Amino acid sequence: MRTPSGAEVLGILAELRGAGAELRRRPRTERVEALGRVLERFRDPRSEERRELEARLPEASGFAPETIRAGLDLALERWTARALFELVEDELACGGRARLTGGGRARLTDGGRARLACAFPATSVLLGGAVPTPTLVALLAPLVLGSAVLARASSHDPVTAPVFARALAAEHPELGAALRVVSFPSGDADAMAALLSAECVVAYGSDETMEAVASRTGPAQRLVRHGHRLSVAVLGEGALSGPELERAADALALDVALWDQSGCLSPVALYLLGTERVPAAVLERLAAALERIGERLPAGRPGAHAAAELAVERGTAELRAAAEPGVALVAGAGFTLVAEPDARFRGSPLQRFLRVHPVAGVDALLAALAPLAPHLAAVGIAGAGGRTGNLAPALAALGASRICPLGHMQAPPLAWCHDQQGVLLPLARLADVEA
Repeated sequence: MRTPSGAEVLGILAELRGAGAELRRRPRTERVEALGRVLERFRDPRSEERRELEARLPEASGFAPETIRAGLDLALERWTARALFELVEDELACGGRARLTGGGRARLTDGGRARLACAFPATSVLLGGAVPTPTLVALLAPLVLGSAVLARASSHDPVTAPVFARALAAEHPELGAALRVVSFPSGDADAMAALLSAECVVAYGSDETMEAVASRTGPAQRLVRHGHRLSVAVLGEGALSGPELERAADALALDVALWDQSGCLSPVALYLLGTERVPAAVLERLAAALERIGERLPAGRPGAHAAAELAVERGTAELRAAAEPGVALVAGAGFTLVAEPDARFRGSPLQRFLRVHPVAGVDALLAALAPLAPHLAAVGIAGAGGRTGNLAPALAALGASRICPLGHMQAPPLAWCHDQQGVLLPLARLADVEA
């Protein structure tokens, strides 16, 4: 992919605004149907698109081929064309009161009010990370609204966005003309300034990236941020022994192994409710489960920096295990478990490195997670029984945008409220029309 200059990026944006205007003259259902067909292409393991992702992503991202195949199968299982229609209806219909407008007249409800969701002329998407599935949502959401999209591919995944663009052009040439994918170094100030000049900007990346993007966008622009996020897991007393522990360990191992813990939905810490110390039996079951999943989904190839960070954290944990009561280390081929003496959160170098914390009860759990509130994405739970119903509102109030069973953390529905936002509405201008 050739690197465009800043002037060329501005020219591409101008072309896209024209393509977007043409797009918005077409019915919404036509756009949604075409995008639904593209989703179905990615869901089909036999499709050209899936074969290309599975062939090229291992080299580009470092993930093992088996992990990519399993991750795509699980994540895309529910991302059907029907799920896309339901997402549009849920966010844009609002009981029949909201209508996506492409220049048509608003239809008033019996109450004499209609809500219009209007597309921005162009949306720039700054992609980040190596997990391919968020890229699909980031590209299709503005197109549903009728906004043309200019996307900068992630350096960690230069494959998914161009493959999506080609699939879209094949399904619907007019829709395909409203999407362009570019690539340029992050240090290219002119190209970045041009990319960030769109009416709507969607950014994925670190908190530092979010601050840099925010400093280069103006108050008249819409900025949708997807910064640093992390997830955790919780085992209730019902999953600390016996068959329930075996099932929970296998489910958690899958959540940890997929994407080698590099996604925002990957658990980096496990909290054991109702314990004062991490039981040795729990650590043994978790280690066995991670070893089993590693045989089926081998760990990938970390970069030099990630490998060095992992080695440092493993070495530190080994020293702590020898000197601190309550600390234990179990390290196997491709995974690391560290039993911690308390509930205080400590960072993880990822690469299937999981810290296990004892926590006295729900109040102590919430107190331990409180410092993570600005970054908390998902909480996976097993064995909490009736407590789950009480936990969910408290975790949501804390900042978690997804609470789900273990084993499903890497398979959010298409409509999940990423970063406590909708999928479509943050990208739209909303207006109420009253009789």
